[in-house]
Amino acid sequence: MTIQPPSTFPQGPIPVQVAFDRRELGVIMSVYGRMVAAGEWRDYGISCLADLAVFSVFRRTAEYPLYRIEKRPKLRHRQGVYSVVGMDGQVLKRGSDLKTVLRPLERKLIRVVE
Repeated sequence: MTIQPPSTFPQGPIPVQVAFDRRELGVIMSVYGRMVAAGEWRDYGISCLADLAVFSVFRRTAEYPLYRIEKRPKLRHRQGVYSVVGMDGQVLKRGSDLKTVLRPLERKLIRVVE
């Protein structure tokens, strides 16, 4: 009886990951850059999972995220693909248009600059 070494290639289908595309990241990074320039945000993290992609925004690196911008393609026909979630888990805005969903964050930018 011979023992086979474990295969280095996965057996079966490779799970599909949800990710932000270049256009979506451009819109998100535009808001992020303005908030960094205003001194409100300092760090970010991106997570690409099987059912959602998350762009997390931090005031400091070792904290919980202030906001999470989530992309959930399965909700495309219900509430919309994108949502902005606050630190307390409350959904601030949902929809199918990313620029519209990010408006609550831009309102905070207007208050900071004044």
